[in-house]
Amino acid sequence: MIMTDQSINGQQENHPELSTYDNTPLPGIVLAQEQTNLTDEHLAKRPTTITETGLSAQLLTELLIKHIHTLHVATIRELSDALALSGGIVQILIDLAKESALIENRQSLASGQMRYALSHIGVNEAEKALKTSGYSSVAPVPLTQYVDIVLKQTSRNTQITKQRMQARFSDLMFSEALTSAIGPALNSNKPILIYGMPGVGKSYLCRNLNLLFGDDVLIPSAIEISGNIIQVYDPQVHIISTKEDDETPAETLISLDQGHDPRWRLCQRPLIVTGGELTEDMLEVNYDATSRTYKAPIQLKANNGILLLDDLGRQKMSPLALFNRWIIPLEERRDFLFLPNGVHFEIPFELILLFSTNLNPAELVDEAFLRRLGYKIEFQPLEVDNYKKLWFKVCEDFNLTCSDETFNYLLKTYHFSNNKPFLPCYPRDLLSIISDQVKFNELQNQVEKNLIDIAWKHYFVSQS
Repeated sequence: MIMTDQSINGQQENHPELSTYDNTPLPGIVLAQEQTNLTDEHLAKRPTTITETGLSAQLLTELLIKHIHTLHVATIRELSDALALSGGIVQILIDLAKESALIENRQSLASGQMRYALSHIGVNEAEKALKTSGYSSVAPVPLTQYVDIVLKQTSRNTQITKQRMQARFSDLMFSEALTSAIGPALNSNKPILIYGMPGVGKSYLCRNLNLLFGDDVLIPSAIEISGNIIQVYDPQVHIISTKEDDETPAETLISLDQGHDPRWRLCQRPLIVTGGELTEDMLEVNYDATSRTYKAPIQLKANNGILLLDDLGRQKMSPLALFNRWIIPLEERRDFLFLPNGVHFEIPFELILLFSTNLNPAELVDEAFLRRLGYKIEFQPLEVDNYKKLWFKVCEDFNLTCSDETFNYLLKTYHFSNNKPFLPCYPRDLLSIISDQVKFNELQNQVEKNLIDIAWKHYFVSQS
């Protein structure tokens, strides 16, 4: 059978580096500004003993036999990769599992590496463990370590400047007034409401704001709370940092080498986007009955990054209910979560909360709601000069040329006569249609008036 803590305690003399699981409660969360910015240090040092993993030997042994159950026969190297733990720790776990008659030796490979398989008892225990929890991946990190690292890599230690804003979003030709409002809002770490008519660039800007910080953060594969494992890393939303171009080495928080704990992934600061599909259960820990695993809520996945709630007002839950859920997290910078089995815990709320809507905020929520939002920023159509700059920049992107005369034809014939605002979405959408026409008809890469006519006709719905 899998060892209990009591049986593990009885083996301490043989394995002095083992420690029993620390069940001390989570200490009070310290505000991030009290933390030091460890630019030149490793935030996650690779553990060399079971004690340093912060996990119980029982939990690690269960993960070990789950992996062997999947692999059928495995070497220490394979198990080390699967658990993201050192070979020394894996060897100790194997020795403990052998003492409990869970695994057996198999004939070694030609390379001399010993192989291990589950005994009959081990198979039964692995299947029992999988029925209790289907999690069978990298070893999790303890909640206390997760809290510590999230606070140390807060975005509040990185300041957004006007120069950085203008460089990142120069392609959209936003006004200086707009960039001068967005930057301080991000630096404030207060919730931000962005509003304006469709097509003014709200979604594009919001979906790229996380890149402004210029650094990376560590995301754990999973965290452990009182023996329960919650998956955190999500390949669909967390982007692994490739470090291929290394343009801003001074701003990179983490330097990976063999001393880094591989249970953590080096990623871009996360940007989690949710829209009309948002429901209340997405804000809580969810249990997947099929995989028998716990899934992290969206705000936990967004820690150290940005959580964008797009299309505010179109969710199934009301904006008021949504904001009420986060009153305490926004004020205290911590969130309280519950597992379906009754275990409750707290996590840092170290993220920038961003709301975006096409609706009139005054009609969407009451004045009290709006007061609680730190910044309310309206996006408006471009001025004609910026619209022209954007048009010709997008022409270059499509390898098209366009004369001033043709551009003025667009303005007079369509924008002015139809009272169409200069939305930043129009140039790319219209020129994309023109590019399609050029390729299909084998024309020169030149924007002509007749192509403007065709693009406008296909892009806008006729009012007749």
